[in-house]
Amino acid sequence: MTVLTRWDPFREFSTLQDRMNRLFRDSYGDHEEALTASTFAPPVDVYEDEHNVTLKIEVPGIDEKDIDVGIENNLLTVHGERKFEKEEKEENFRRVERQYGSFTRSFTLPNTIDPEGVQAHYDKGILKIQLAKKAEAKPKQIKVNVGSEKALEGKEVKSTGRAA
Repeated sequence: MTVLTRWDPFREFSTLQDRMNRLFRDSYGDHEEALTASTFAPPVDVYEDEHNVTLKIEVPGIDEKDIDVGIENNLLTVHGERKFEKEEKEENFRRVERQYGSFTRSFTLPNTIDPEGVQAHYDKGILKIQLAKKAEAKPKQIKVNVGSEKALEGKEVKSTGRAA
């Protein structure tokens, strides 16, 4: 199974810095800016079968028009933004745990993915991206014939490995 993981050794430091910045903004800064200006990384599940590699990204509360999916040079990039609802006044909030702001997630794709066979579907807060594998990358079953090789002489052998 191929796992699509882009390892960034400094991501933990970036997350820590974002949390510290949010802490200082919440304590000393402009309240509206503290609630709306941040970055986050939505959780992603990646799984693979014989035909596709599928990503499921949790992005509840984000309109589909605020999500961009693109592929360039075997790099899948998902960018979006969760906007703060202006219905409530900031001073009415006692606690804000949901993260707001923009996010970008990038995944290096294996060479077995067909960039033309990508589909994205958004439903109930889950963005599902299906990446089709190239035909030559799909596993093939080859039938093992039983008997002597002389029985196969003179018969055409198809690409499936079966005698005609």
